Amino acid sequence: MTLEIVSPEATLFKGEVTSVTLPGVDGSFQILNHHAPIVSILKEGDIRIVSDSFATAKNVSDRFVTIDGKTHTLHIKSGTIEMNDNKVIVLAD
Repeated sequence: MTLEIVSPEATLFKGEVTSVTLPGVDGSFQILNHHAPIVSILKEGDIRIVSDSFATAKNVSDRFVTIDGKTHTLHIKSGTIEMNDNKVIVLAD
């Protein structure tokens, strides 16, 4: 599935991922390939991204923490997420 993370300053990430775990207001939840359509509000916490080929622009790479070769996290203050047609869009602060 495709994940796109956008902040007011820049597009932080856009690429193919295996899964993404998000800090929802009612608890963390995970989205996998071909998940049902969803729209949700996010609270402060970490977005956990699992991807075989993770790449960001150099000007935003310092915002991500690499856990292992495939897992990366991004701390957000709040945001919204939409999943539709196997594409996840995160608007994050």
